[in-house]
Amino acid sequence: MKEQMKKNHKAVHKTPILPPHLISYAVTRKCNLKCKHCYSEATKAPAPDELSTEEARRLVDEIAKWGIKLLIFDGGEPLAREDFFDIASYASRKKLRVVIGSNGTLIDLEVAKRLKASGIMAVQISIDGAIAQTHDWFRGEEGAFNKALEGAKACRTVGLPFQFGMTIRRGTLDEIAAMLILAIESGAIAAEFFDLIPVPRVKREIADEVLTPTERKEVMEWLAEAQTDCPIIIRVPGCPMYPLILREKNIQPKHFAAHLLHRIPYYGRGCAAGMPNGYLTVLPNGDVIPCMLLQLKLGNVREESITQIWANSPILAKLRNRSLLEGECGRCSYRDKCVGCRGRAYEETGNMLATDPGCWFHVGENAGSYPKSAD
Repeated sequence: MKEQMKKNHKAVHKTPILPPHLISYAVTRKCNLKCKHCYSEATKAPAPDELSTEEARRLVDEIAKWGIKLLIFDGGEPLAREDFFDIASYASRKKLRVVIGSNGTLIDLEVAKRLKASGIMAVQISIDGAIAQTHDWFRGEEGAFNKALEGAKACRTVGLPFQFGMTIRRGTLDEIAAMLILAIESGAIAAEFFDLIPVPRVKREIADEVLTPTERKEVMEWLAEAQTDCPIIIRVPGCPMYPLILREKNIQPKHFAAHLLHRIPYYGRGCAAGMPNGYLTVLPNGDVIPCMLLQLKLGNVREESITQIWANSPILAKLRNRSLLEGECGRCSYRDKCVGCRGRAYEETGNMLATDPGCWFHVGENAGSYPKSAD
């Protein structure tokens, strides 16, 4: 048995798999808001099994040694964790590029200064509407919109770069343009529009807010066209079809070099969940999943190293073999450049390799083709 284990160990290391480009570590489930879509199933209090400070540091050590380019601290609300600045400072000292995803409501001038002093290089602030009424309903607290904008203002004052993270849902379709303008006028360095994925809380609370394929197509085309004149970059997590539009329409931004579009999620690479040079998520209790949108447990960092999980997971092996994709996604000519959202496929069908139900390529008269631009 020991000899076989040695052989298996050697076999794994003969063909090393490139690490992910970024890791998202949700440091706590605690949050001060009650968002209707929360992918993390956040709660008022921390989960009882969250990694301790020392465990979090050991995880950071391994991530830094692995050569990860970007570490995102997420939640819940990461600023609600008492030792957050300790962990963040530790990660920064390990030469990781560290950023944070926050709802923004706990950021005032002093917190913004502490974020910058701890080595945080950028903040993503959640803004889910162009007006307070829209945002506050979605985030579950009156006043959240104004507090988030004050948080953005504080970051801008201390010179801490920030971007807006904005959810696309049926209730905000008429506000997308205004949300983009708000991001620009607030001084955001990027606008990240999240395609709403029907994770468990979404299914329970706002299932009717998820876009139809036709609505998704229309808003993605609008965003792609808007990128031409937009002075900041637009990104769309949760929709690998978006970069296909940029390519097909040959979008040429006026305010920055076109090659910078290649850096947006999925551009030419497809769904990044669990992929080499892609994405990986660690949950507060140490569970590892391919992506916050694809909530399939791969292992736990308390039981084995994150690098072992990355190299040996049968689930990841399947995700990386795109010839296993089923249905329309498996037959699509864009298969390897798009892959569809594996999280949406899993949540809506129970099969992570199934056709992405949110894709418009195989719906109605547009099946199998993409309408070319007038150019």
